[in-house]
Amino acid sequence: MNRSIINQQSSLGTREPWIVTPPPCVLPPVTRYARIRAICAAALVLVPTLALAQDTTGVGAIAGRVLDPAGAPAAGVRICALDTAQCVTSAADGTFRISGLRAGAYRLEVLPLEGLPFVSDPVEVRAGLDGTVEVDLPKVEAIEQTVTVTAPAFTAPEEVKNSGFLVAPREVLKNAGALQDVSRYVQSLPGVVIGTNDFRNDIIVRGGSPLENLFVVDNIEIPNINSFANFASAGGTVSILDAELLQDVTFLTGGYPAPYINRTSSVLQVTQREGSRTGFGGWATLGFAGAGTILEGPINGGRGSWIVSARRSFLDLVTDDIGVGGVPVLYTLNAKAVYDLTPRDRVWMVNISGRDNIRLGYREGQEAEDGELSTLDIRYDGWRAATGVNWQRLFGSRGVGLLGVTHSEAKVGQRVKDLALEGLPPTGPADEAIAAAPTVYFEDSREGETTFKYDLTLNVPGLDKIQAGGSFKIFRIDYQAESPYGNDTPFSPVTGVDPFFLTTGFRAYQTGAYVQATRALTQRASVTAGLRVDDYDFLNETRVSPRLGATYRLGESLSWNASYGRYYQQPAFLFLAAFPENRGAVPWRADHYVTGLAWTPSPDLRATLEVYGKRYADYPVAATLPSVSLANIGDTFNVREILFPLASAGRGRAYGVELFVEKRLTSKLYGQGNLAFSRTRHAALDGVLRPGSFDYPFVFNLTGGYRVSPAWEISSRVALLGGRPYTPFDEAASAAGRRGVYDLSRVNAERGPMYARIDVRVDRTFTVGGQPLNVFLGVQNIANRKNFGGYLWNRRANALDVNEQQGLFPILGFDWRF
Repeated sequence: MNRSIINQQSSLGTREPWIVTPPPCVLPPVTRYARIRAICAAALVLVPTLALAQDTTGVGAIAGRVLDPAGAPAAGVRICALDTAQCVTSAADGTFRISGLRAGAYRLEVLPLEGLPFVSDPVEVRAGLDGTVEVDLPKVEAIEQTVTVTAPAFTAPEEVKNSGFLVAPREVLKNAGALQDVSRYVQSLPGVVIGTNDFRNDIIVRGGSPLENLFVVDNIEIPNINSFANFASAGGTVSILDAELLQDVTFLTGGYPAPYINRTSSVLQVTQREGSRTGFGGWATLGFAGAGTILEGPINGGRGSWIVSARRSFLDLVTDDIGVGGVPVLYTLNAKAVYDLTPRDRVWMVNISGRDNIRLGYREGQEAEDGELSTLDIRYDGWRAATGVNWQRLFGSRGVGLLGVTHSEAKVGQRVKDLALEGLPPTGPADEAIAAAPTVYFEDSREGETTFKYDLTLNVPGLDKIQAGGSFKIFRIDYQAESPYGNDTPFSPVTGVDPFFLTTGFRAYQTGAYVQATRALTQRASVTAGLRVDDYDFLNETRVSPRLGATYRLGESLSWNASYGRYYQQPAFLFLAAFPENRGAVPWRADHYVTGLAWTPSPDLRATLEVYGKRYADYPVAATLPSVSLANIGDTFNVREILFPLASAGRGRAYGVELFVEKRLTSKLYGQGNLAFSRTRHAALDGVLRPGSFDYPFVFNLTGGYRVSPAWEISSRVALLGGRPYTPFDEAASAAGRRGVYDLSRVNAERGPMYARIDVRVDRTFTVGGQPLNVFLGVQNIANRKNFGGYLWNRRANALDVNEQQGLFPILGFDWRF
């Protein structure tokens, strides 16, 4: 580790929170005869080893080891976190761990067996992460004693063994392909693939569907963090979270521990940063999600803080059509307030909100090449909001508790008219054609969810860590939706299947509880075992989910890790309510098996190699369409097409191997690359295991950047994915019916060409008014490659057409502190 003296200002709390260059740790004399100077060596604030999951109680820890002047482990050294009651003594191998520390900066008081006590400069603690440091003791006889305390390199808590990634805020903000959207960034991580349309930001993990992801923001579970969302999907177009407010992002792709409520593919957990506790400030921003401002400031002289972000899209101010018959309009609001009631009690409140609307479809003068969208008129208006209050109580060295109360609410309104349902597509005035067209889908629905939850973490002698908790959810559902003409699905040669008229309102409940223990068996081996129980009131079903994980250190920089977990998930309420027989569905199950190696040769470099297996059972499948499984859909705005009678008769399996290498930013170069080979198979009601719709045989991602100077930075992303399966059309039947009809003997039997894309971006930082102004310019898909999205039947031309994904797309934006 670098132990040179760093004479720059600490970046903690600045716009580069993931590069730590600590200030000179010069302290006042502690006696007349010696003065103590702590030199904080530069190190990355991000995980150098196996990555990460934030503790559900919102606290972190400082862990590390103490070395004597000869570099040998120092036992019996007392180490205290000042301004707390937390003190520990280093073990025989020099290791120590101070747990139960809430996020912030703490000075360490070190009391060696010989020599004078000394105090370090502040060491940062992040919620749910272990900040790993080294304490080098000075020689006793030294006139000027020097202690080296390295800046923390954050590592996973003991209970997380595999398949976790900590994403730095600057990675989302600076990434050439992410559009400052956390969901789009994680699409470049191992095990994650895109869907059928890269205009969407769906997260599809290890053979799962976009429906299988859990979103948690500051201990608030949010059904969907994206704009232009619906109740039958977990994706959208862009996140309503402002990336400028991100503090920590944890992404888990398999084998995650018991505290996380059941989702069968992944967990995306976000901690937003606090506002300034020292003074008022703000930012102006411009990006893909719109223009906005961020304001922040202290509460009650620094006992708390607040921060607010408000954004609005702006394209509708310059045009009324971006080539799709309309223009999206988006508003978002993010807010967080934190207050310390006592040294042990902290409360915080968070709000995440978004509102959006768009019109898509037919415009006058459209020709056959304008495709299927030109035969429709789609109007969408929606909003979603989540508000939560959390109370965190520290129990000294014994542990911590976290009580949370959350309410989320969402509304979706949409109307779809089919201008070609009763004849040839229109060619005349748009207003007349739209007025005459029948409405094939209408929805005006709301979903509300209130959650009461409590999580407790205790440090118990002999077991190291015990975690327990529970939650109680109340769902308030109000659906008004209808599909009077049924569904002209290409999976059926018959038109108008499964029409429905849904007007219902009800309440449902879900209760969950878990317990988990983590213990270090030896200095090299640790094990975590947990169990959770979930009761699904609406389905009258209860499920028990075991979790198990183990880690064994093979050397100083190499470890073996393994985990197993069983996970359940209830189908979305809209699926269950659409048809009466769907109430007979049960939660589907996924069993995760993960093992691998993690190698960390230096704090800024790590590599992992993982092998995983995943087995699905009781997956919801179409009861009247034998080859259709919900596992193969969900990345769509077309809700009408995916609502049908269900049976819990599906099964599936996925397995693969993933190599991941990352180089964290130290001075100039940074980036990460991953290569995965996988196979996914799903079976619907007919029991035939077929390639899943998101079965990419190989995936390669390379993303990173280079800091040319403090003022200039360039970044790029390369994505290569093997051809995705698709079902070919029966062209004769499709032409006869003037609509797409699949060849059902070849479901997902064909593969499209490889997906390839290169994105680039350049950042330039200026100083305006004494504050940094960052301007960025980039191009997504710079080669303008026409990536294959699938085939569709063009009803206007009555011919096969190719659905191409996003072409060359310029990006421009800035952020400026004022």
